[in-house]
Amino acid sequence: MAKNKTLVINPKWCKGCGICVAFCPKNVLAVEHEKVHMADEEACIKCGLCELRCPDYAIYIEEEN
Repeated sequence: MAKNKTLVINPKWCKGCGICVAFCPKNVLAVEHEKVHMADEEACIKCGLCELRCPDYAIYIEEEN
């Protein structure tokens, strides 16, 4: 059975630095009101670059069975 992936953002941990936005190859993330959010969820390829670059672990890819 294939696993589904979901991009999860924890706004409590996000400080709005924009590092994840800068590294996103599909430009699906944006910073608004000092927090990151999904600007274009359908374009997200779940590559995980945002997760790798976030210094605060505020964004990550979650795999569901």
